Amino acid sequence: MTSLLSPLGALYGAAARARAAAYGRGWLPRARLAGPVISVGNLSVGGSGKTPVVALLAAMLRDAGRPVAVLSRGYRGSFRGDCLVVADAEGVHAGPEAAGDEPVMLARSLPGVVVAVGRRRDRVGRAVEARYGQRVHVLDDGFQHLRLQRDLDLVCLSAHDLGDRPLPAGRLREPRAALARADLILLDADEAARSALAAKHPGRVLRLRRRVLGFFGLDGAERPAPARPFLLSGIARPERFHDDVSSRVEHVSGTAVFADHHAYRPADVAGAESRAREAGADAIVTTAKDAVRLPPLSVPVLVLRVAAEVDDEVLLRERVLRAAERRRGVR
Repeated sequence: MTSLLSPLGALYGAAARARAAAYGRGWLPRARLAGPVISVGNLSVGGSGKTPVVALLAAMLRDAGRPVAVLSRGYRGSFRGDCLVVADAEGVHAGPEAAGDEPVMLARSLPGVVVAVGRRRDRVGRAVEARYGQRVHVLDDGFQHLRLQRDLDLVCLSAHDLGDRPLPAGRLREPRAALARADLILLDADEAARSALAAKHPGRVLRLRRRVLGFFGLDGAERPAPARPFLLSGIARPERFHDDVSSRVEHVSGTAVFADHHAYRPADVAGAESRAREAGADAIVTTAKDAVRLPPLSVPVLVLRVAAEVDDEVLLRERVLRAAERRRGVR
């Protein structure tokens, strides 16, 4: 099937290159916000660690005393207006049905940070600046959102992306040649792959890692690892979640896997609960992204939290804070 789809993948890749060239040459208009923009994106349609990197950068800027806003498309959310404020210093104001699961997950994990969604991130950013003042904008899933100019462009890449093809033959939104636009490439792969990619993009490749923080209750409190968890997920690469849990528990009693961003129905939850009980599970373990979409369950639920880290965080911090100071007015 992949070979049959290869011509379509080539056409898709060519169209993506033409679109990027049109923006690069000024043939298509680009917007500029008052505050600096730091974009975090990827080449593939999911599973490259982008969202934890957004959280890492937003926390880095917030903790350095910069006012921050995360601008997201709000994928799979019902909101269709210019700007929906998901969270600000007063708390979280929107749920996943309207805003999408990833913005709500980010909002819950980043107290004090403005999180806002809308299909046109330039309009979202202007609305945020009008309401909260100028700030540093972290653009979630922004690599292909070329309408908005940025001061630093980060791309998250997985080992699988290195050998993949453009849609529909593979999972890439753009050919790997698009990495030339990136200021920094964060690669989730082994050191050999990082070195090989760094030879093509010297000084721009950092190794990205997932750090498991542990098991947490829905109330946010850390909990001991369960003995026989049942795993429930609807994410792009569930095998990583399964591996993370399996290495930290005695036995995984079963799994239920749904599509990425799945909207859980009562029947889905009832089925997972029934299977968990039959398998003798002492808890259902899910991801932070799934947790914001799940309705109340009648069995104990634990969330496996993960965070992003890079090998050279000093360099990453220096580049991020330098970009945050490129225009006056951000303090």
